[in-house]
Amino acid sequence: MHADAGRRAIPGTADGSGLHPVMREGDAMLLVGDIGGTNARLALVSASEGPHRFLRQATLPSADYRGARELVTAFLRDADVRVDGIVLAVAGPVVEGRAVLSNLGWVVEADALRDELGVSDVRLLNDLVALATAIPHIEPAGLRTLQAGDAEPGGAIAVVAPGTGLGESFLLRDGARYRAYASEGGHADFAPADELQMELLEWMRRRVDHVSFERVCSGRALPDLYDFLAQRRGAPSPRRLPHAAPGEDRTPAIVDAALDAAAPCALSRGAIDLFAAILAAEAGNAALRVLATGGVYLAGGMPKRMLAALETPEVRERFLRKGRLAPLLARVPLHVVTQPRVALLGAACHALAGTGAAPGAAAAADERAGRPPRRR
Repeated sequence: MHADAGRRAIPGTADGSGLHPVMREGDAMLLVGDIGGTNARLALVSASEGPHRFLRQATLPSADYRGARELVTAFLRDADVRVDGIVLAVAGPVVEGRAVLSNLGWVVEADALRDELGVSDVRLLNDLVALATAIPHIEPAGLRTLQAGDAEPGGAIAVVAPGTGLGESFLLRDGARYRAYASEGGHADFAPADELQMELLEWMRRRVDHVSFERVCSGRALPDLYDFLAQRRGAPSPRRLPHAAPGEDRTPAIVDAALDAAAPCALSRGAIDLFAAILAAEAGNAALRVLATGGVYLAGGMPKRMLAALETPEVRERFLRKGRLAPLLARVPLHVVTQPRVALLGAACHALAGTGAAPGAAAAADERAGRPPRRR
């Protein structure tokens, strides 16, 4: 029999990437998604191909759609497939199958989507839970190691993910696999670790009622760190750093100016070094909160973007600066997640759990614990 016998074609992707043209007849087809305030990433996966192979994928502008039903319908419009289940990772708390996406003005309800789309199995995940779910499935090439440590097989894993905000989650071993849990640790009180950070705390307290770690360690926080240092030094902002209009994000310009190899901006570099010090301290806090002997993973958009500022001895020293528990932290691996579309991978792993398509997550994590990826 021909290798393609018993298979049928899947139409191409909206963005021309990730196409796998055939699937087995009768194979369960699942739609997975990662819906953010700016973009929604959607993909089709199947039990036979597993969570790493997307049969069809697309990135769509979230704000172009009035809700999740319209978004999913647009994605599937040209695909000649029957969807057997849907798992959507959303940027917000999920309570009893319902999530409010405040950035979009959407209310997403799993029960309503079941009825509207005619799909019997629809599940919603918090995006940080989806991200954490993916961690045991990430290949070594998708990580950069800041501290190899000595991971305990089956040990708890912490995830700290500064993007626009500061998300946190963790994984605990549950029998043969890890189970992911949500956390709102990013909203815990900011604890300054030195004189400069004490000044920052006082500066921030004049601007907001509650200074959480998210207020000083997230994409939206970086311009505040920059302005704090500028005022402290009495230095005007460099002309070559664009002054954004009200509401415009200055974070990319600050990071680019800081890491400009030809002519780095000292003030911008100071801001991301301060950010990195706070992130390292909070990563150490996360390790202590859940006793993350399996490792701490820095995810989200910011660590990938400012990797050069994290691969320094100072960052590792800040991670370890926990007094009498510093020897414990020295054994905890610290990684930066560089693999793209991690939350989408996590949604796929969650969707395929129990189908046999994503086996060995715990074993893969244990193997990584014994053989951590080399620092590049």
